[in-house]
Amino acid sequence: MREKNQKILYPVYFDARATRSEGRRVPLSLAVKRPRAEDILTALKKMGVKAVISRESHPSRWFRREGRVIAETRMKKTDLIREIAKKLKEAYA
Repeated sequence: MREKNQKILYPVYFDARATRSEGRRVPLSLAVKRPRAEDILTALKKMGVKAVISRESHPSRWFRREGRVIAETRMKKTDLIREIAKKLKEAYA
């Protein structure tokens, strides 16, 4: 069972190729092409957030096996996603 402070993050949240209805959660200006769970983990580590990678897939993209990241933080999920997106944008620039 998931703890209250654990946030589950999927690469599709940050994928510029995905539409909002397909699961993207950031604006295109912050999205990157083909983000990986490992990249999200690296961004979280730079932010000082504990996180682990799980090989589960997003429910609507179960066939892609992209993985997911489980982060342990008290931040709101929307704030966390936006901060990660900024870090990914810097890393992919």
